Amino acid sequence: MSVLAFTGATGFVGRRTLALAREAGHSVRALTRRPQPPQAGVTWVAGALDTPDALAELAIGADAVIHVAGVVNAPTPDGFTRGNVDGTCAILSATQAAGIRRFVHVSSLAAREPGLSLYGRSKAGAEDAVRASPLAWTMVRPPAVYGPGDLEMLELFRAARWGVVPMPPAGRLSLIHVDDLARLLLALAGEDPGRTVYEPDDGTPGAWTHAGFARAIGTAVGRRVVPLSVPASVLRLSARLDRLARGPKAKLTPDRAAYMAHPDWTASSDARPPEALWRPRIATADGLAATAAWYRANRLL
Repeated sequence: MSVLAFTGATGFVGRRTLALAREAGHSVRALTRRPQPPQAGVTWVAGALDTPDALAELAIGADAVIHVAGVVNAPTPDGFTRGNVDGTCAILSATQAAGIRRFVHVSSLAAREPGLSLYGRSKAGAEDAVRASPLAWTMVRPPAVYGPGDLEMLELFRAARWGVVPMPPAGRLSLIHVDDLARLLLALAGEDPGRTVYEPDDGTPGAWTHAGFARAIGTAVGRRVVPLSVPASVLRLSARLDRLARGPKAKLTPDRAAYMAHPDWTASSDARPPEALWRPRIATADGLAATAAWYRANRLL
């Protein structure tokens, strides 16, 4: 089995990837800003992407690095750059200095549209840094990630209980269950398919319309729902109001509103991983039902 070094191991995707890595018998070295409870097979390394000594310690003795950490929301452009571009450059340098060849980078579909949002621009910049490195890298651009433990989609599930689910303007999106994404990252840590960018999804032909996804959430909570398409202008206004109300802690920022209003966040069929390497196992209807059950069990729904 391998020794895997993780960034972002305390986030939603990272936690599940770390858990599946342990189940598979891998040893894990994981970066963390805050003290973590001991786990068998896990060495926690105190630090962050802007602490070079911690990154050097993280990489020592690893067979591969899985870089999950990233900034999805920031009050300023510099926040995105520091978290996504500079942070990626730092872990790339540590990986190379430790003599590790294998590097798996978690990007985003937003990197395809760098002119649309500050987030997308920063993820594209991170991809450029990975491409310029001499490492044996693979990049993964996940679509919308969901599953038990996710809090980003919680408000949609809560809205579904009342029979109306607000969604962005008409468009399409791809989805992937967090466990399916985690399995792909682990498969790539042990494989070298060449310098490749993959866009995985749940295997739904043609992906999901926003309305279809809203109805699927309704089914998961046991309600027939009406999808409510929110115009881009209303999203932008809501983002300004959220900024006024919560300042730098706003969840719906102008940047995120621009991202959400884009009509096509579907994975490219030409960029799907080969079936010999990976295929999705979790049907989205089942995954959404399990997510709703997790919310209920944790008294969130």
